[in-house]
Amino acid sequence: MRFDWSTLGAKAPTALVRARNVTHHAVQWVVKAARANLPAAADDEHANLVWDGARAAFISQPIPTANAEIRIGFSLRRFALIILRNNRDLDEYELGGRKDASVAVWFDSAMRVLGLQGVGEIELPYTLPSLPVLRGSAYHVSGESEALEELARWYDAAADLLAGVVAAQNLEVPVLCHPRHLNINVQLGLGADADGSPRSIAVGMSPGDEHYAQPYFYLRTTPRLKQADLPLIAAPGRWHMQGFVGAVATAEDIILHSEPQATAVEFLHTVIAIGRARLGV
Repeated sequence: MRFDWSTLGAKAPTALVRARNVTHHAVQWVVKAARANLPAAADDEHANLVWDGARAAFISQPIPTANAEIRIGFSLRRFALIILRNNRDLDEYELGGRKDASVAVWFDSAMRVLGLQGVGEIELPYTLPSLPVLRGSAYHVSGESEALEELARWYDAAADLLAGVVAAQNLEVPVLCHPRHLNINVQLGLGADADGSPRSIAVGMSPGDEHYAQPYFYLRTTPRLKQADLPLIAAPGRWHMQGFVGAVATAEDIILHSEPQATAVEFLHTVIAIGRARLGV
């Protein structure tokens, strides 16, 4: 997929907060299905998602059954849970206007028909930001269609950009979405220190969080970068020091440039080089 970066900005990056928050909650149905039906894996890898640009959807890892491979997804464009059988659309359920209690009834019934475990007893190992839907209100997405479409375009852009990073680094690592924060990233493994501690670089995109009320691209390292003596980064990049230490470039700053794709590519490759140097790789 080659994404057309000129399509970004139809909705201001700072106007996506409500769409992002309600999506963050809705996606957890997919996560619960994975947790209920896949063996637990190290680093919660069984709960990681992939971004399906054609469907504008977050999709689970494959769930094997006796005669088919099932994947559960959430479509941003339709704001609906989707069920895929052997990568073909099988069923969907729109969440707009519905409460979690109603969603649970439909979802558990659909899972049982497929011979899978329901999600009623599944609890997440993290806490999500508070929203009315958690207190029994319905999913309200009226008036959010443009924001949801724009959010999907940012995931398309990120998936395309990160696939390029993987190719440029000559690595074979997946581009994954992590449901706790709904970020999409790649982990570049860089071996271990002399004492055996792992070294890695994570580059990706957050759809926004408590640090930035808009999507942003980032780099973070393990072990964490030391704040002292970090080199200057050309705009739109900056060093973030509160809560985490890493390099960031916000969506708003990226699309101000005449060539946003080239700007984002240059930012990530620049900070990856800095990260490698700081980790001694």
